[in-house]
Amino acid sequence: MRLKYKIAVLPGDGIGVEIVPEAVKALEAISLRFGHQFEFTEALVGGAAYDAVGHPLPEETLALCKSSDAVLLGAIGGPQYDELPVSLRPEIGALLPLRKELALFANLRPCMLFPGLLQASTIKEEVIKGVDIMVIRELTGGLYFGNKSREKTPQGGQIATDVLSYSTHEIERIVRLAYEVAGKRRKQLCSVDKANVLESSRLWRETVSAMEKEYPDIKTTHMYVDNCSMQLIRDPRQFDVIVTENMFGDILTDEASMLTGSIGMLPSASIGGDVGLYEPSHGSAPDIAGQNIANPLATILSAAMLLRYSFNLDQEAELIEKAVTRALEEGCRTSDLLACSDPSGQPVKVLGTREMGDIIAQKIMQL
Repeated sequence: MRLKYKIAVLPGDGIGVEIVPEAVKALEAISLRFGHQFEFTEALVGGAAYDAVGHPLPEETLALCKSSDAVLLGAIGGPQYDELPVSLRPEIGALLPLRKELALFANLRPCMLFPGLLQASTIKEEVIKGVDIMVIRELTGGLYFGNKSREKTPQGGQIATDVLSYSTHEIERIVRLAYEVAGKRRKQLCSVDKANVLESSRLWRETVSAMEKEYPDIKTTHMYVDNCSMQLIRDPRQFDVIVTENMFGDILTDEASMLTGSIGMLPSASIGGDVGLYEPSHGSAPDIAGQNIANPLATILSAAMLLRYSFNLDQEAELIEKAVTRALEEGCRTSDLLACSDPSGQPVKVLGTREMGDIIAQKIMQL
């Protein structure tokens, strides 16, 4: 059966314009292999959109996303936009409202160590071997979406305020999703908060504790965020699924990325509404943009998540993941992975962004 899907493609800024085409290559290879029809439509977002039309999220881009079956996003932002009014900065003016408009309340970030990258991490092999964690981050609440203000003080300084709030409903829906994911994995859920200090975290913990009895087959634990950040380095294999609020999840997933050897290996899926958004967990990396050295694998793996979570094409998603695994096992490396030798003893092949994308597409057709 031939299946047709509309995919909005938003390369964005910096290395986004280099890595997204490589993910599209992988999806095109999947379409050839399985007979699916993927209709790709590109649009501006982030700094590129601001430069072109004066706003980081043009109405046309938002409309395209809402009318598509899924969104593939590269990366947005750059230092040249840091002095813009807050509402026009790419991260605040594009990414956050895009998540809000598409009702994307859940961000799934798998942290899995590919066997070929065992030596890429700075953590000892005996600590990270076999790491397979899914971090589920609440995406539309907390400090990032709370009211923000500044006011002058009589002494001539300023007071800046960011409001952190969560409702029972917001907590319940993300935790319920986390339980569903844990039920399909190793049946362990760790809820991360700061309940010893924050009132919002006390509500978070109370809500999770009340929900535990609904999932008796899943082992539920609670952990303070500072302890969790330490445990991720000390004993990461203790974790299966981690669920946490917005800012904690943002920080913890960047830390967890180093267990995999590079943040260039960390994909993500933002889901919850009718249209899912898929993007690598890293930023726009303007310092290496345009040099054909960025690692496209996180974006390619995000495309695999797109197939799995938006289109229910598990076999196709697994094929992309197998292609990445095989390429790494054969010693294919981008510059961020050069510290990693190949455990099989094969010579390391240093590839550029485009060349790595070509290899993955070839593997998809061959496997």
